[in-house]
Amino acid sequence: MSRPFSPRTFSSPASFTRVNGKIRAREVRVIDLDKKQLGVLSLGEAISLARSKGVDLVEIAPNATPPVCRLVDFGKYRYEQAKQEKEARKHQHANKVKEVQLSPNIDPHDFAVKLQHAVNFLCEDMKVKITLRFRGREMAHKEFGFQQVEKFIASLTLFGHPDAPAKLIGKGINVMLSPLPRAKRAKNPHQAERDAELAAEREAGGGNGSDTDDPPQEIKENAEEFAVNGGADDGDPKPGV
Repeated sequence: MSRPFSPRTFSSPASFTRVNGKIRAREVRVIDLDKKQLGVLSLGEAISLARSKGVDLVEIAPNATPPVCRLVDFGKYRYEQAKQEKEARKHQHANKVKEVQLSPNIDPHDFAVKLQHAVNFLCEDMKVKITLRFRGREMAHKEFGFQQVEKFIASLTLFGHPDAPAKLIGKGINVMLSPLPRAKRAKNPHQAERDAELAAEREAGGGNGSDTDDPPQEIKENAEEFAVNGGADDGDPKPGV
């Protein structure tokens, strides 16, 4: 036997917000439309007050004694909650850390691709951990590793800054980069290209799903210039991002 639909109730199973007659407490502490406390009222009085003002009685603190309820339009309340959750998810990106691995003799093209990944991460408000590992006799020339790391950091000055100078820990060099504030951070140079590619794929019906990671010409030139100054490849395998 089906039950009649109750208006102004949130039917999502993920929500436990009680509204109006769904509230179980006999007495509730009421907050007015102007967010001023009206004191403790019986549930019937609180619901009657909400109806007289054309709004809902929404339980916002069910574990309090007595529970705290707010006079507000439930649709507006849901919108405010969704907006707050969206903002909270944006700030959670700052707690995420993405690792980019380098090698002392990394290929210029790989250097540019990894640089592009780092720019994307920083522009998404994520931290980037740069890790360079030495293999075998590479430990005898640690200065080349520091040159690679410093070159990488210098290429990211418009997007992020190191939390501390690069340090040699064991057989590797580690440094953590934090994104600059959005007002001071340069725009992602790859975003326009990526948006154009996605738009072209949608127009073509999805395309073949291939992804082009070729870096911009400016980053290629920086990487190739560094390779000329001592960053030649010795055939070592390239670590992934």
